[in-house]
Amino acid sequence: MFYKLLFESLWYILPAYVANASACIFGGGTPVDLGKNFIDGKRLIGDGVTYRGCVFGILCGTLVGLIQGILVDFNIFGSLDFYGTVLDHVILAFFLSTGAIVGDAVGSFIKRRLNIERGRPAPLLDQLDFVIGAIAFGYILAPIPHEMIITICLITLFVHLLGNIIAYKLGVKDIWW
Repeated sequence: MFYKLLFESLWYILPAYVANASACIFGGGTPVDLGKNFIDGKRLIGDGVTYRGCVFGILCGTLVGLIQGILVDFNIFGSLDFYGTVLDHVILAFFLSTGAIVGDAVGSFIKRRLNIERGRPAPLLDQLDFVIGAIAFGYILAPIPHEMIITICLITLFVHLLGNIIAYKLGVKDIWW
């Protein structure tokens, strides 16, 4: 039972993980806030959330959903409780990926309001902003049980830290957190 919960949680959130990582890897260029300031005089979001990162993040995450749909369609993993056709996977992955990107942008917005500079740590917010956004958007199409939401959040804390350390070692990120 625990392993099924763990597997289905990871399977569900995988497009969001890929979207978040891809936005970092392929990002750069024009920031989505176009350098504008909020009413408090601080940057709206900052340079870390770019159009290129958003587009590539959503595309890569959605592609993962296509691959997942094909794998499920071939019944490689047996029955998963919350999936239908390949198209259902793609649409859900698009929602999860978009939610991840929006969640990350909201996290950046909050950090700017709290005077936390880009690249500086904001424990829990840095790790969970994208996953909360993904779950919120994904829940519209595929509501998941509370146990999965909790599992996803707990797994994400570990996966996010591990991913950041790997990205730092590969030179993709300037800081390890």
